[in-house]
Amino acid sequence: MLNISDNVTKPEIERFKTYSLDTLSSPKTSKVLANWLLGIFILLFFCLFLPWQQNITGKGKVTALDPKDRPQTINSAIAGRITDWRVQEGQYVQAGDTILSLAEVKDDYFDPQILVRIQEQLNAKQASITATQNQINATDKQLAAIQQGLGFSLNKARNKVKQNRLKIISDSTDWVNEGVQLSLSKKQFERYEELYKKKGLISLTELEKRRQTLQEKQAKAISAENKLLVSRQELINSLIELNSISADYADKINKTVTELNGKRSYLADAQSEYSKLKNKFANVTIRRNNYFIVAPQDGYVVRALKAGIGETIKENDAVVTIQPDLPSTAVELYVRPNDVPLLTRGRKVRLEFDGWPALQFSGWPAATVGTFGGVIQVIDYVNSPDGTYRILVIPDPEQDKWPAQLRLGSGVYGWAMLDEVPVWYEVWRQLNGFPPSLKEDPTKENKSEVKTIKK
Repeated sequence: MLNISDNVTKPEIERFKTYSLDTLSSPKTSKVLANWLLGIFILLFFCLFLPWQQNITGKGKVTALDPKDRPQTINSAIAGRITDWRVQEGQYVQAGDTILSLAEVKDDYFDPQILVRIQEQLNAKQASITATQNQINATDKQLAAIQQGLGFSLNKARNKVKQNRLKIISDSTDWVNEGVQLSLSKKQFERYEELYKKKGLISLTELEKRRQTLQEKQAKAISAENKLLVSRQELINSLIELNSISADYADKINKTVTELNGKRSYLADAQSEYSKLKNKFANVTIRRNNYFIVAPQDGYVVRALKAGIGETIKENDAVVTIQPDLPSTAVELYVRPNDVPLLTRGRKVRLEFDGWPALQFSGWPAATVGTFGGVIQVIDYVNSPDGTYRILVIPDPEQDKWPAQLRLGSGVYGWAMLDEVPVWYEVWRQLNGFPPSLKEDPTKENKSEVKTIKK
């Protein structure tokens, strides 16, 4: 085989070749399959380094961003009986349009002239209040006059007391003087009497004159003493009169004040009743306005919750449901609690609405078909009853508009877009059950959002 010797063996070998060996060959399909598998493997290997956008999925429904644009139930403020329906289900109504009318069912309001009756009561009570106020003013003047009279009477009594005291001083002076004169007369009479008895120097006539003078002095002294006693008694009487005036006027003042307080109390009760009547008048007026249930805003009558004519409804009973016109459409999605820390306001979201066929590649948003863009506007701070958290998504102004045929309550499936990572990293993360990763800390944006809300 190495052709070292001169003996040639090749012809001998070729002689032993068979025809069947000549017909055998390697199949082409296996080579093609191997090439395809190798190409697919290489393609998949390069695909592992392609960018993949991580996302968070959630389900929800179409709603309105503004609460006033969401379906609302109109309630009846009063109890009543339905007398007429003015609308039909699906009908468009404007704000202020009458939806239905009610009739009264409470016997307190059956009187058709109840407002006139209450107005008459108000007028009568107002007249009573005016009369009572006039009486109070008159009593105030009477009380002022009594107090003024008390001052005059007290001054008069005090002056009389002062006069009596001065009179006592004068009378006491006269009494002392008369006492001195009486003492002198006694001494003179005794001397004259001694002269008459012993020496006879004076006549009996002169002695009798001295006796008469003595008696006159005694009479004057007694008169001065009596006058002093009378003055003292008058002083006591004037003091008693002064105290009596204070007591009499105090009694009059107390009676007048009691009467005045009674009238003021009656006036307060009358004013309270007047206020109650005014309140009743206003309540009846408002109640009559509530006989007609009107649309609070423009919208469509979705469903009548009460039916028929003559049906009785209670206070606060739901009557009809209205969907406001031209709502600010939004989407509420519910995500898991583990995904909430990764979301921030302004994150992009891809949405798939029920009834709109779509082909979605969650990792490659640019390759999706039939989906619509959105932006996270609100993230709830508390969870829902099922433990998930609600986020509100509004249309993305940089993307196509949402379909105009969307109805509130339609189902939605959404993907909240996060950061881009290689495909191999996403596969590795999914196999290990790790959460998505973020390049920046979302708490920074959340803190700035909280500060903005506080401001």
